[in-house]
Amino acid sequence: MSSLAPRSDFPLLVRNPSLHYLDSAATSQKPKVVLDAVREFYETANANPHRGAYALSAAATDAYHQARVDIAQFLGVRDTDCLIFTRGTTESVNVVASSWGHANVKAGDEIVVTALEHHANFVPWQQLALSTGATLRIVELSELQEIDLDHLRDVVGPRTKVVAITHVSNAVGAITPLDEVVRIVRTHSSAVIFVDGAQGAPHLPVAFDALDIDFYAFSGHKMLGPMGIGGLIGKRALLEAMPPYQFGGDMIEWVQDFDSTWNVLPHKLEAGTPNAADAVGLGAAVRYLAALDMAKVRAHEVALLERTEARLRALPECTVYGPPPSRRSGVISFSLMDVHPHDLATILDQHGVCVRAGHHCAQPLMRRLGVSATARASFYVYSEQKDADALATALVAAQSLFASA
Repeated sequence: MSSLAPRSDFPLLVRNPSLHYLDSAATSQKPKVVLDAVREFYETANANPHRGAYALSAAATDAYHQARVDIAQFLGVRDTDCLIFTRGTTESVNVVASSWGHANVKAGDEIVVTALEHHANFVPWQQLALSTGATLRIVELSELQEIDLDHLRDVVGPRTKVVAITHVSNAVGAITPLDEVVRIVRTHSSAVIFVDGAQGAPHLPVAFDALDIDFYAFSGHKMLGPMGIGGLIGKRALLEAMPPYQFGGDMIEWVQDFDSTWNVLPHKLEAGTPNAADAVGLGAAVRYLAALDMAKVRAHEVALLERTEARLRALPECTVYGPPPSRRSGVISFSLMDVHPHDLATILDQHGVCVRAGHHCAQPLMRRLGVSATARASFYVYSEQKDADALATALVAAQSLFASA
């Protein structure tokens, strides 16, 4: 099976033809069009957006605005001012937990998270509960490490203020059925729904306006874009009611000696000089993904998962975690014999195979799996069958090595 996107589009892969990069869930490789877009911005439009009356600043402002339009369209947001640029998903979660959370959550309220969450969508809510006196409630998982929807029904109730839930697990790839989650939450509470889309936006079609959720966060570097840029999408009424997360330039309307007023969206929540070049790069990335067709991205990953998982499950003493490929993103999380995942990743690296090893910033999940860590291979648009075959071959070699030790 060939890759969905030409590997020749990715300079790092061209320079390393024997590399089998299977850590795209951590960060994706960047196509040349993204790298070119960032460089072109600095070479042709490098000025501070919104701050100059001269032509170069206007060009920077136009490029920055167009990136917002393209990204909003890709994620199904008609009101482009409701897309707030952040450094990524982690900052987006913290914006909402700090700004909306401290303005709305109080003692006696309940905050609902799940045992599947990345620390970035767990710890901010945990700390909000501790600082406000609210109760943190954790939705447990099924045997296949999917969110237990029956438990969600039991947990969500009139005191629930916010439900923070992942779209796709970074650790085991489980895809959350958001439609069903929304039905449950809306039926049993008036809670705000926050979705961590760090692993959703790169791999699945997303249509925010059709989801009936309140917030969606994403990271550019996981979806072919640069590091240090991402976003928060929110319903306008919620974003307008939120107090500013930071103070500084461009988020100000008027500054009096002893009081200030705030700019309109999105500027109110984007204090300081914007990361315009990387926003432009992310705009190029979503145009590239849109041209590939996200439905085809999904189909490509499922096909790779099915073939690869069959080979891994055939290995003695190899445990694969998570639901079937039809309910999982392009992630295979596994353990082999009693080999520590870090040792396993080191051996695989000697075969040119890059995988992630560790708790994947999901320690509550690892405790429920009964392990301290797993190895994780993750596919993306430039992955092909030879990468999956290299993983399986390297695992056989590792198994022989450790069995004879």
